[in-house]
Amino acid sequence: MATKPDFTAPQWEKIVESPLLAGFAVSAAAPSGLIGTLLESMASADALAAARTDATANTLVRAVVDDLLTPERRMAARESVQRLIEGADLPEIKTRALAQLQMTAGILDASAPLDAAAFKGWLAEIAARVAAAATEGGVLGFGGEKISAAERSALAELDAVLGRGSGP
Repeated sequence: MATKPDFTAPQWEKIVESPLLAGFAVSAAAPSGLIGTLLESMASADALAAARTDATANTLVRAVVDDLLTPERRMAARESVQRLIEGADLPEIKTRALAQLQMTAGILDASAPLDAAAFKGWLAEIAARVAAAATEGGVLGFGGEKISAAERSALAELDAVLGRGSGP
């Protein structure tokens, strides 16, 4: 099972950023307003917390979560993601996030082939949680749909760049 020492420092940085980017890719596809954005952010954080306490979680997933939950690494990952999306509109944020995730998938396939599928599945799970966190459309919380067409499309694009057949 792969862990941090199995990767170069730049590779590890990309891997640690990937859970944040998975959520960003979906959020940027269908903005949900202030409350929706908060709910989506909480869904992403909940996915990290769940992986940290899941005794059956993949070793690489747990290593990333443990590293990402340190103040230094969390700040570094946030700053790196901020640089990536700086100056971009929402469609470009999604495009940039997906491109980075595709690079991460390549790193996983080459350096951690035994863990790649489980890690990619975890990224897809994070994205799905974010997509389902806030109802899209409707008025005052009534009506709308749990996962919008734009979010479904973003989830499919995510699966494609990760080299996964279909959703989580």
